[in-house]
Amino acid sequence: MGQTPGVKSRGQTQESRGQTQGSDPRLCRRGANRPITRVMNVSPLDLRQQKFSKGLRGFDKTEVTAFLVAAADDYEAALRETDRLRQENVHLEALLNEHRESERSLKSTLIAAQRLADDIKAHAQEEAQRIIRDAEGRSELLLEKTQARLEDLQREIDGLKLKRRDAETSIEATIQTLRNTLDYVRELEGRDRDENVLQRPRIVERVALDNEAHELQRA
Repeated sequence: MGQTPGVKSRGQTQESRGQTQGSDPRLCRRGANRPITRVMNVSPLDLRQQKFSKGLRGFDKTEVTAFLVAAADDYEAALRETDRLRQENVHLEALLNEHRESERSLKSTLIAAQRLADDIKAHAQEEAQRIIRDAEGRSELLLEKTQARLEDLQREIDGLKLKRRDAETSIEATIQTLRNTLDYVRELEGRDRDENVLQRPRIVERVALDNEAHELQRA
């Protein structure tokens, strides 16, 4: 059977749809049956400035714009929070290194105290033992405090890492939602274009019949 003039075949429609969707390298491309995705480097500014083509029964422009603005705000807030947590993590790691350095210094002090005790043992055994007991008591107390602080810092670091993973998961979920929304909008726009092309011959035929009826009435 011949093809009606002005009506594209399904293959031509899918081909033109793929060419239209492939014009923006940041967006996903959909093939005939399965999607072909690309990694999107989306920034909050990209979301706020994203434009969509208009269709007969497309999404409400105000709702789409409001959704993109809200998503961009959430995305930007998540990025700021991630950056803040990263900086705080660096600060806590620096504190942890300082405490480790203090622990090493304390161990060196203990070694020096032990050597001093060995040197004076021959002259004052009792005095040396007293000094050792005092030094060991203070050092154990300091070690306990240092160890407790190290454990607190480690818990804080673990908590920050968990928050960072949660923030990254939230960002990935937001990006995936935006990808699905863009794919759905493009699919609806493609359907609208196909319906417009298929309905065009019917409109032409209806106009011709109306003209013929007017001519018959005049006759």
